[in-house]
Amino acid sequence: MTESDETNHDLSGFRPDIFALKAQKATSGKELPPVHLWNPDFCGDIDMRIRRDGSWDYMGTPITRKRMVKLFSTILRRDGKDFFLITPVEKVGIKVDDAPFTAIEMDINADHIIFKTNVDDYVTADDEHPIKVIIDVKTGEPSPYIRVRDSLDALITRSVFYQLADIAVEHDGKHGVWSGGCFFPLDA
Repeated sequence: MTESDETNHDLSGFRPDIFALKAQKATSGKELPPVHLWNPDFCGDIDMRIRRDGSWDYMGTPITRKRMVKLFSTILRRDGKDFFLITPVEKVGIKVDDAPFTAIEMDINADHIIFKTNVDDYVTADDEHPIKVIIDVKTGEPSPYIRVRDSLDALITRSVFYQLADIAVEHDGKHGVWSGGCFFPLDA
């Protein structure tokens, strides 16, 4: 399929409710679906967007049904810099302003920091789920992230980042936090 073939798909009849039903069927198990194994044909881009605050829009209208957002989040995949919703038979491109998730809460359990995302995923910071901080070169403002799964990150909200900063310690000249036996610098 050529690039022009990919961009010429008519998605005017795209129905998020039908796509959600297909996604629900594909995700009917208790675990996340194996989106990394699915390679359906690319059907084109749809007017769906995940904003920096973690809210989802379809055609400029907020998706307010949390169950639908959670369902879509289970079939989200990142390939390079692009994001897709994928079922075993369809692959559609969506826009993501920053990270597809936000880390909205955190808790400390023994020597582990556990984050809760806006779609009710729980992730423990460790070697497979690192915390990273990127500093905006123009503003100097930090953007902290936690890896949720595969190549999908959650932007750590400001209030949660302040909680991390409150428990930060100095190690090898950097300020950061320990979790799962790993040290994560917060001052990039």
